[in-house]
Amino acid sequence: MQAQDVLPEHINHRDYGGVTIRKGTVAAFLHNARTLLAADSAPAARASAQADIIDALPALEALGLFDILDIADPALRTFVAAQRAAQLAAGHQVVDHPDRPAVVYGAPTN
Repeated sequence: MQAQDVLPEHINHRDYGGVTIRKGTVAAFLHNARTLLAADSAPAARASAQADIIDALPALEALGLFDILDIADPALRTFVAAQRAAQLAAGHQVVDHPDRPAVVYGAPTN
């Protein structure tokens, strides 16, 4: 499978398990992770990167990214794990992934 098989050139987002995933979400996560890992990143850039990673977690979870890939850097891995756990503990909605059991994520539903 190639990138255009997932999202053709003319499509910029896709709903996956009830979560809208924009084209570039994984690339943005990688960019933000590199910002956090760079020793010379400004505090404002680090704060922005952290917020953007947190915002992207439901999409990354719906994609199953963390089922396949491990984060090598211990501090980044701990940060992402803590944020994922906090979102799950907050009782967010279920995201159905076709290849694995459903997980709880996203905005709370009542």
